[in-house]
Amino acid sequence: MTKDVITAILERRSVRKFKADPVPRATVGRLIDAARWAPSAGNVQPWQFYVVYNEQKKAEIASAAFNQSFVKEAPVVVVICTQPDMSAARYRERGRNLYAIQDAAAATQNILLAAEGYGLSSCWVGAFNEIPVMEALELPKGTIPAAIIPIGFGENEEGPPARRPVEEIVHVIE
Repeated sequence: MTKDVITAILERRSVRKFKADPVPRATVGRLIDAARWAPSAGNVQPWQFYVVYNEQKKAEIASAAFNQSFVKEAPVVVVICTQPDMSAARYRERGRNLYAIQDAAAATQNILLAAEGYGLSSCWVGAFNEIPVMEALELPKGTIPAAIIPIGFGENEEGPPARRPVEEIVHVIE
């Protein structure tokens, strides 16, 4: 049974410790399906999803992520990539420099929330050197890694992190 979306939003945490238990491939398929239904500028969908189970490739990705070892310890790692030229073809430089990244971010968030909904843990990893990731995955020219998401069954999950008060972040204009 999956959680409703509001519960998934409120309960999702960045988890950096995973059990060795495998994630069912059918569930991973559902996560990717959730990602491909993310909104994208002009419905261009300039994304590619690399689902990595290979231990050596996960180690290379973890190394590129400044040796964040939890990346290789997760049973599966999804690398969300963007193809900026696709967005640029329709929206020129704004598409290349902004929309392609926003679209990848929306797909990333969908994976994180879907993972939580299916009782899985994950972490959005943005700190990485993209060249070694591109080499590890043998990405075609014009395909850029935007986010790395290790996914698995989490261990030692912590409570919710502090959030800024609404009064500090919301500006109502009437």
